[in-house]
Amino acid sequence: MNLKFSSLGAVLALILGAAVAFGVSSSTLLSLLTQSIIYAVFALGVGVLLKQNGMVSFGHALFFGGASYLVGILLQLQIVSAELAILVALLGVTVAAFLIGLVIVRVPGVAFGMLTLAIGQMFFLTASRARGLTGGADGMNIDWPSRLFGFPMSQMLKPATMFLICWTTLVVVMFLLAWLMRTRFGAITEAVRDNEERARFIGITTLLPRAAVYALSALVTSVAGVLSALNTGFVSPESLHWSLSGVALMMVVVGGFKALWGPAVGAVVYFMFKDILGEHATHWMTIFGMALITVIVFSPTGVAGLFDRWVLGKKPSVKVGGH
Repeated sequence: MNLKFSSLGAVLALILGAAVAFGVSSSTLLSLLTQSIIYAVFALGVGVLLKQNGMVSFGHALFFGGASYLVGILLQLQIVSAELAILVALLGVTVAAFLIGLVIVRVPGVAFGMLTLAIGQMFFLTASRARGLTGGADGMNIDWPSRLFGFPMSQMLKPATMFLICWTTLVVVMFLLAWLMRTRFGAITEAVRDNEERARFIGITTLLPRAAVYALSALVTSVAGVLSALNTGFVSPESLHWSLSGVALMMVVVGGFKALWGPAVGAVVYFMFKDILGEHATHWMTIFGMALITVIVFSPTGVAGLFDRWVLGKKPSVKVGGH
């Protein structure tokens, strides 16, 4: 897929988003779609780590909730403007993830996943108990100003506008990631993922690319956290809990991590199950679990893999590589 095709796809996606935003009159439906798009960005961050590093994280909720908390705390303390608070939150999470990555990406397989789980839960407990700063288990309201980036907040928080903001962010992030993966950085990280020992033999330093991918995935996930903070105006320790990371990972499995757009599709499928089946079935997660098992058994590469085989005629490949 070349850059020209990606650019055309991005433009068409933006047009589609505008059509949905102005064509759907139901505020409830738009709010549900907005929530699914935010989690699509979250799942995209988890998917990038799996796609480029071949690693599974159970602690990415740390970056999702951490970005929301950083924005909320900075606005509460009135240290910086809202725009700068968003920038500081994104950069802060990315730098912290890179430093953490320098340590934990050295650990292979299941141990890596357990480390991410432990680190995430440590921050979850900290946020739950730091009542004076984070509001503790009750969470905290985020005091957004009356204007953000020059636009009135009252206008930005309208369902149609909020959907369009989140949709545009998703499309732009996917386009930038697609461009980045076609650069030398993408080639190096794929080489390290597929065979780290061979990459070392040809002179590639493997630690920094792995840590960089971990930081990149955290950055994408933190973008979702900022969007969530903007959409709800609230953040609680549940945004840091490992179960949220598990949900994002399920989205990645359903959508497929081989294609960049797979995790986003998985997020939409998850919310379709949740919102449609949830109205008619109390134990909708059981049905979703059965669907998840079916996907894993018959299409390990997810919805994206089915699309590749049925539409593009590609042969399946599920090799993760790396460790």
